[in-house]
Amino acid sequence: MPASTSAAINAEVSPIATGQLINGQWQHQGDQYFQAANPATDTLLPERFYNASQAELDLAVSAAQQAFADLAKRPAAFRATLLARMAQELEQDKAQIIERAVAETALAPARIEGELGRTCGQLRLFANLLNDGNWQAPVIDSALPERQPLPRPDLRLSYVALGPVAVYSASNFPLAFSVAGGDSASALAAGCPVIVKGHPAHPGTSALVAESLRRALQAEGAHPGCFALLQSNDRHFSHALIRHPGIAAGGFTGSVAAGRDLFNSASQRPHPIPFYGELGSTNPVFILPGALRQDEAKLAQGLAASITQGAGQFCTNPGLVIALRSKGLERLLKHLSEAISQQSAQTMLSKRIWQSYQTRCEWLAQRPGLQLLAQGQKGGVNQAQAQLFKVSASQWLAQPDLEEENFGPSSLVIECESETELLAVAARLHGHLTATLHLQEHDHSLAARLCPILANKVGRILANGFPTGVEVCHAMQHGGPYPASSDSRSTSVGSRAILRFVRPLCWQNMPDALLPEALQADNPQGLVRLIDGHLSGTQA
Repeated sequence: MPASTSAAINAEVSPIATGQLINGQWQHQGDQYFQAANPATDTLLPERFYNASQAELDLAVSAAQQAFADLAKRPAAFRATLLARMAQELEQDKAQIIERAVAETALAPARIEGELGRTCGQLRLFANLLNDGNWQAPVIDSALPERQPLPRPDLRLSYVALGPVAVYSASNFPLAFSVAGGDSASALAAGCPVIVKGHPAHPGTSALVAESLRRALQAEGAHPGCFALLQSNDRHFSHALIRHPGIAAGGFTGSVAAGRDLFNSASQRPHPIPFYGELGSTNPVFILPGALRQDEAKLAQGLAASITQGAGQFCTNPGLVIALRSKGLERLLKHLSEAISQQSAQTMLSKRIWQSYQTRCEWLAQRPGLQLLAQGQKGGVNQAQAQLFKVSASQWLAQPDLEEENFGPSSLVIECESETELLAVAARLHGHLTATLHLQEHDHSLAARLCPILANKVGRILANGFPTGVEVCHAMQHGGPYPASSDSRSTSVGSRAILRFVRPLCWQNMPDALLPEALQADNPQGLVRLIDGHLSGTQA
């Protein structure tokens, strides 16, 4: 049914807004719409969500640019209060958000509740970061007017925000990597307005979260252009957003193909901009000989749980298991095969994702040298069957495409004939988010040779654990060499994510009154600063 131009959408008409949130108002133009589906029932949900138009994109960017100028005048404490208020509003809407997210993703209510808690925790983490202030890491090199042969000017370095940021919601995390997720939280913390392109698989969840953020902006007196939600199931619109001249950076979590296309669009603009994409990762797990002499059954249970957690729809899912051929490996694979075979089929996030997983598993089963060790229980439409494969290291090394991510509850065991072959497998890896070592003390010699290789391949190395699960904290690195990320120097999780959306700015011989507070002589914020090469919290 055609929609009337600029029709207002509000709670009196529908409990879920079905248009765009632009400059604090829900609206839509045009008559192109799409519907979300319930993956558990394979049926469409009733709401019709309208595709954003180019005119609406222009309005959202214009409002964001105005908001950017407004945020630049506000202290960091204002942004901290705003982020904390956003967390509060989300918690107030908890029941409604969880109910809708379950309907659109088929994820369990407990999983969604935990993800909402993580989302609010991320917002508060950045609020605390802003209140502390030391993330700015100010640097001061004092003037040396008497230096010969040339005097040195007074130089002071800090960070400034980039500008409006485009954020693309992820399919597998409808909250933590979506509308109010880590990209949005870190960009807003940096002082950048955010324009979110909602994921078409969970538009209702996106709209509910956006409404919570809208109320937070209103309650704190923030410029309404600080946040916008634009809905669309048209991939061309995604490119129009990142190509818009008013957008200063992009954040993305999704597939390698989609992320690389957007990265190319960001890079090929007349004025290229940074694009921080988390793309694809298979997260190799190395099981060293000592670990195979321990409790193989316990190790197998933990590995099976990690492989199948959330239907394998985690970016840190362990898709490769690498070990030396031995009786211990045989025992481990026997236990692991038994655990996989007992796994019930799980509903995946969407029919498209399920079909891609099915196709990839069928492709793997036909590859030379691959052996299907175990399958979980069969399910119906959209339900993934767990899969466990094995291949020799020589066959794996001869088939580079076996390393590509299979998004779902499957893993490929690579059996190595020697330590030399195991190290060759590690050396051939491309970029991943994580690598895991299961080891005992007498494995340290092999691990010492393996770790330098892996340090060039991943963003996080774990010992005696499982990669699924990412702690939101200051030390976390969630990003790795391509194709795990489009920029391995940054993280999409943890407080350092704020650095993606700022740039360094040096002030030379500026009057003290015109400097940012972080660089002023009396250090009004009490920050730790690098002054003439020495850390100090004093005046300069």
